[in-house]
Amino acid sequence: QVQLVESGGGLVQAGDSLRLSCAASGRTLYAMGWFRQAPGKEREFVAAISRNGGSTTYADSVKGRFTISRDNAKNTVYLQMNSLKPEDTAVYYCAAGPFATYSRATYPHWGQGTQVTVSS
Repeated sequence: QVQLVESGGGLVQAGDSLRLSCAASGRTLYAMGWFRQAPGKEREFVAAISRNGGSTTYADSVKGRFTISRDNAKNTVYLQMNSLKPEDTAVYYCAAGPFATYSRATYPHWGQGTQVTVSS
């Protein structure tokens, strides 16, 4: 089992940056993903990283603006978000699973989420 706790969300203006963190405890050797859910919308894939950090993948909507990384010594995954847009407003969730994919179904473990609000 693994427990995931996100932090770093907040209210920012368009063009600003934020860094989200996801601290893992328990069994931590998982691939990790970030997803987000805006009000009235489905939860969508944002980014994923392999167990050793050697492979990453991004949604087209965030490619070039967001960067996922991990520090296995600290059991923490990060999502650096630059050039934020109002459409990035959502609750951001981290997830752990055996594979770094875009599919929610491959992640059995989820955090509680952190709110990111981007004002125009």
